[in-house]
This record gives sequence, structure tokens and C-alpha cells, in this order.
Amino acid sequence: MWGCGALLGARARSRLRCELFLAWDRGWSAAAPYSASAEPSRVRALVYGHHGDPAKVVELKNLELAAVGGSDVHVKMLAAPINPSDINMIQGNYGLLPKLPAVGGNEGVGQVVAVGGSVTGVKPGDWVIPASAGLGTWQTEAVFSEEALISIPSDLPLQSAATLSVNPCTAYRMLMDFEQLQPGDCVIQNASNSGVGQAVIQIAAALGLRTVNVVRDRPGGTMVTYGGMAKQPVIASVSQLIFKDLKLRGFWLSQWKKDHSPAQFKELIVTLCGLISRGQLTAPACSEVPLQDYQRALEASVQPFVSSKQILTMC
Repeated sequence: MWGCGALLGARARSRLRCELFLAWDRGWSAAAPYSASAEPSRVRALVYGHHGDPAKVVELKNLELAAVGGSDVHVKMLAAPINPSDINMIQGNYGLLPKLPAVGGNEGVGQVVAVGGSVTGVKPGDWVIPASAGLGTWQTEAVFSEEALISIPSDLPLQSAATLSVNPCTAYRMLMDFEQLQPGDCVIQNASNSGVGQAVIQIAAALGLRTVNVVRDRPGGTMVTYGGMAKQPVIASVSQLIFKDLKLRGFWLSQWKKDHSPAQFKELIVTLCGLISRGQLTAPACSEVPLQDYQRALEASVQPFVSSKQILTMC
């Protein structure tokens, strides 16, 4: 099952201070700007026209590439993962739903092919990732607005770049936003098989925090649910709420983005890229699957207790 939670800020009256608990419920060359008069490119995309079982409603279709306007960017997608949120979005039970028909995929990395005349933040050859969910990354190429993209270093490992904008961002924000963790504090972690859990372990180490897998009888703390894809209720002990001052919170990255400026999200991405470049943050276990084999990737993604993330490759 998909679903995640976290307990932060449990104060221990010993040398080992425990602060956080996590639980798991389950080369393109530079080109001239593209113009409307150019020969339309053949775009392959995974599209769904109505909500339902991803294996039944997602289809591989040929689309026509839109013309590049003044503030647009033509992007050749390189790789895009299948996340639990992608599955729930297709099923129609996620907190953010695009207008149908829609191209699937909220995360991924692409390379800029051409830019419009008003674009100043990216150039052909740059690598870019989505700035927000719902962009539609399960396609071989597309034209996006410049504001919908964030530039990242092109020397990052492909899998790390493709999986950068969701799980590592969630992990970092949970470590930073709910408790004032200090070097030497302990992160209580039992979500090590999830993408967020793997990112928490690595980011915590980079911040000088320690991780353990079990917590018992820790006074104080904040239980943060950050996934909930299993759609099951959060179970909390009444005695822990009363006598241990347990607090319950929820975290959703999309809401965090709404509450913060694009510049703040870009700053977060820069921080995480630095961790990747220094070898302190690596991609989760991944299986690369060609786009045309999407059915196999979708089937694997909905299986319970599968720790390998499916990544669609566009070449």
C-alpha cells in the first residue's frame, strides 16, 4: 500500500535525542527557435481521457507539437518516473487533477531544444525539470512555458535528475520545517524502502543527523503524514496524544509550493542539486523502461511492496 507518515520532534531526556519518525504504509544539440511554419514533429505521449484504472485508460498516442511562442520552451524529454501521485491522479482521487484529456506524469527531466524570443532563463542544451505538478512529462517532447520549468545542471546522473522534484523535496522540507533539528539529533525512520524514506536517510546524514528505525516512549513529537496514498486512516494512541504530547500534521509538497514563491522552490532545487553533486544524495532504486513498454511499467508501479521506481525513458 502507498502511504507515508512522520513523527518529528520527539524529545528524549538522554544523550540520544530523537527528533523525527518516518513510517511507510506501503545529447541534443543547440537548435534555432521552433516556428509555427516548421514541419510538425511526431510526439509520442501517454494520454488518458477519463479517470480509472491506469492499465485501462492510459494510451500511447501520437500528438502534434505546438508552435513555440515568445515565452515558450521546446523540450525533449529524457526520462520520467511513475510516482504514486501519478497513479492516483489518473484514478481521479488525488488533490490536484488536470483537465482531461491529459498527458500523464508530474516529474521528469528534459533537454531544451529551442526557446522563444522572450525566454531568458534557459537556453538550448540545458536540462530542465517541472516547477509544478501536472505538467505532463510522459511524452517524448513538448512545448512548455518558461515559468513551468526549472533549470538544473546537465551533469547530474539521469535517474537523480528525473526523480529530483518530488521525493527529495518532500524529505528535505519535512526535515527542515516541523522541528528545529540540530547536528547530532536523531531521525527516527522506518520508511527506508520508500523514495521519500531513502531521501530522508541521505539528507539527514548530510545535515549531521543520525537515523534509527524504531521509537518507543519518546515524549513530545509531531506525527506528519506525507503520502496517504493507501487512503487509510491515521492511527494514533489517545494516551500518546494526552500523556506524550503527540501532535498530528500533514504535508503536501504541492501545497508548500502554493504557500511559497517560485524563487524559494528554485532555491530548494539548488540545495538538493548540490547534495547530488557532492555524492550525498543518490536516486532511489530504479528500473528504466522504454516508453512503448509503459503497460509493464504501470503494472509494476501498482504492485504492493515494490521498492524499485519505474522510470520511463524516451529514447
